[in-house]
Amino acid sequence: MRTTRVLRSLRVLSDVRAGGVGRAGRAVGAGLLVLGAAASPAVADSSPSASPSDDGAGPTSAGTSFRTATEVDQGEQATASASMGDYLYWSFPADAGQRPTVKATVKLPDAHASATWQVDVYDGLRRRQACQYGAQTRTAAQDAASVELSCTLRTVRAWSEPWADDPLPGTYYVRLTTVGLKAADLGLPVSAEVQVDSKDVGGAAAVDGSLAEPLVPGVAVAAEGGESDEDSETSVAVLSSIEPDDGWASGWWSDRWVWTGVGGVLAALAGVGGYSLTRGAGRPRQVPPSA
Repeated sequence: MRTTRVLRSLRVLSDVRAGGVGRAGRAVGAGLLVLGAAASPAVADSSPSASPSDDGAGPTSAGTSFRTATEVDQGEQATASASMGDYLYWSFPADAGQRPTVKATVKLPDAHASATWQVDVYDGLRRRQACQYGAQTRTAAQDAASVELSCTLRTVRAWSEPWADDPLPGTYYVRLTTVGLKAADLGLPVSAEVQVDSKDVGGAAAVDGSLAEPLVPGVAVAAEGGESDEDSETSVAVLSSIEPDDGWASGWWSDRWVWTGVGGVLAALAGVGGYSLTRGAGRPRQVPPSA
């Protein structure tokens, strides 16, 4: 199917060369439509996003460390009952081209002192990721019923320099806890709700490169051990079971190629138009004919 669209695009370019400005102008619309149609499935393949489950119900518990973090898909609402002073951990998958937003709501007991709540997000290498915007830290006033937090990460990149701190495809960890808790409130019951959603940015954030494997727990051990260790009952590490619905994005294609093609078509049309306007109508009148 894509081969047919590419052939049509080549025919449009051949019409531009043969026809001139008038015919080239009519070919612009066809060329852009062909490139736009080719972009639609490609964008969906390059940056898949996880969709909510059928019932929207997520896990009802949270982990207490990175190793025991509760896995949750994007679009699901995870809930947990805990006590003030606990560290609550969840994990979710994020792929290249996505801009995840973590939202957390903590329902507080009837009587409590003022407390500061904070949500932190870590990538697959357990590097703390900065929030692009959102209320990452909030102080709940005395006897407040609830507190809401949010953190929007930077767009996940398909590849980055080893020294950079850019978000990369793989598992991300959410940590929810209190900061500066008073001793009188320690152990009071609370309930938390966490939900992760993503916006697909697309080729605007595409880079020329990709990771060999997404940054998920156990991927290094599985790569070193091979298939035999994965099938072994004594395997010491297991790959994370969460991933985007359409799998992890891979390959060199992104919709940046479409806009590059559109720019090439427009440049060709501009060149043909400029030549047609400057070549004149033939031999000038003041020039005598040759003998």
